[in-house]
Amino acid sequence: MLNINDSSSALPSALDDKTPAAATPADPRYAAKATEAAVKFEAFFISHMLRQMRSGTREMAGEDSVFKDPINSDMLEMADNLVADKMAGQRAFGIADAILRQLLPAASAPVSAKSTVQTDNIAAPLNKPA
Repeated sequence: MLNINDSSSALPSALDDKTPAAATPADPRYAAKATEAAVKFEAFFISHMLRQMRSGTREMAGEDSVFKDPINSDMLEMADNLVADKMAGQRAFGIADAILRQLLPAASAPVSAKSTVQTDNIAAPLNKPA
């Protein structure tokens, strides 16, 4: 029977000094791995979203539509993955930043300049002369 008040318990304590240094959020290796994992998850999320959008377009397309043609679908999927990786690298959706805020609360996860959206600059590129 396990006694809750027993200090010689085999279960590790969250405040135990024997916790490996790699598991602390202040460790730069942990922060780098967490950042890489968060960006990869954002890339996976964006890639899945693009895949679902293409699937929906294919299902709604007419029989003679170019969107129904399965030719080059593998190339489109590869292109979607590259776009997803690039967008995740820029943290376009902010998913990686949200994950890092939870994983690295004390270190205040770095937020890239491109991940913040400014509403006054959204239409600016559309108004530039060609």
